[in-house]
Amino acid sequence: MSDDHEKYMRAALEQARLGALAGEVPVGAVLIDKAGEHLAKAHNQPIGRHDVTAHAEIICLRRAGRIRANYRLLNTTLYVSIEPCVMCMGALIHARVARVIYGAADPRWGGA
Repeated sequence: MSDDHEKYMRAALEQARLGALAGEVPVGAVLIDKAGEHLAKAHNQPIGRHDVTAHAEIICLRRAGRIRANYRLLNTTLYVSIEPCVMCMGALIHARVARVIYGAADPRWGGA
């Protein structure tokens, strides 16, 4: 893994740790723009928000969409601690995220 990949994945893992501390399933995500800048970061929050869609990936997309004032997040890369589910993969495709890099496969729920 390149230094940049490692740096961004560590940031996603830190988000996962924050989620675990909050009593959530420990999944974290970081969305990076083409210049390597962080657009958004998040951890899972479905339990705390009482929202089945409050996955780390979805929260990142929502935050970045507000920042860019556009749901199309062209030329971005999402780093996520575990393989995104089918719901998140669909959202990532519709958001036009260029690349998804995940830390571990999820044979039960993974949608990649």
